[in-house]
Amino acid sequence: MTKKTSNTHVVIMAGGIGSRLWPVSTPECPKQFIDILGVGKSLIQMTFERFLPVCGEENFWVVTSSRYSATVHEQLPSIPEDQILMEPEPRNTAPCIAYACWKIRKKFPEANVVVTPSDALVLKTEEFTRIISAALASTADSSRIVTIGIAPTRPETGYGYICSSSTEKGQIVKVKEFKEKPDLETAKTYLKEGYYFWNAGIFVWNVRTIVSQLRKYAPGIARIMDELVPSFYTEGESEALGRLFPGCEKISIDYAVMEKSEDIWVVADDLGWSDLGSWGSVREHIGMDGDGNAVVGEDVRLYGCKGCVVHAADAKTVVAEGLEGYVVSVSDGRVLVCRLSQEQHIKEYSQNK
Repeated sequence: MTKKTSNTHVVIMAGGIGSRLWPVSTPECPKQFIDILGVGKSLIQMTFERFLPVCGEENFWVVTSSRYSATVHEQLPSIPEDQILMEPEPRNTAPCIAYACWKIRKKFPEANVVVTPSDALVLKTEEFTRIISAALASTADSSRIVTIGIAPTRPETGYGYICSSSTEKGQIVKVKEFKEKPDLETAKTYLKEGYYFWNAGIFVWNVRTIVSQLRKYAPGIARIMDELVPSFYTEGESEALGRLFPGCEKISIDYAVMEKSEDIWVVADDLGWSDLGSWGSVREHIGMDGDGNAVVGEDVRLYGCKGCVVHAADAKTVVAEGLEGYVVSVSDGRVLVCRLSQEQHIKEYSQNK
């Protein structure tokens, strides 16, 4: 049974620009704010709804850039305005998380917090709720940090891995170490051994724990947060943030805390998860026809095409013939035609002139 408590808070990190999904995802409107799957909801809206079984609307927080604050307001209107936090500049996930957790702690010193990306997909939502509820129960009155692992379905080289002390799924077990993105042979070994899970970048802790851990392992960031505290919830917060936040070390929470702490745990399962970080992964989750084509768009006509993804939500008509293994995307006057096998180069293709 799901237990929703007033102490539970959810922090959604929404500052990324999703450059690998160009031209649909751009710095002006990145993928977390887009209906990338053609389901009538953006990824951040789907993330918000996914956590409603464990957290009241009034306890959601979003950390984003000032350029996206209006979009967050528009897409998630029930989140209180002073809980949409605007980073003056991106400093990676450790300062982002520290800012949110220090601010939560000032008003809610007993808060139990989930931190999540805004742009991933979870298909098995009931199982996800069970996993998150178990993690929250574990961290409420302990110094544990619990991270969410994903049981791998293939030897994936694009994700980081969590090495667990057990192959058991659905149970909270000790983490042995975090692993960087592996090569293919290493990923195959991970899959065979069964102790390795994909790192979804979702973390659960109480605010006392994360503040203590950041003080220990990232004291420079902690000092800046302490200096910011008097300005929280005042008219001076924006000025203080703009002055102090850029001084934070640019470092991920994985490097700053996760890989150093002695009290990291994982609960993992097959959750139908994807980070939707590439057109190939989007293709898998849109729904394919008999020829393996996945389509989003009002009028997309494919003739003799196989294994393609066509995303043209704002185009009147798209016609393609004889393509195999291609991504075709049309958005705001921009057009991409690229072999899926070369999609790792889309970011550089879109930036070069």
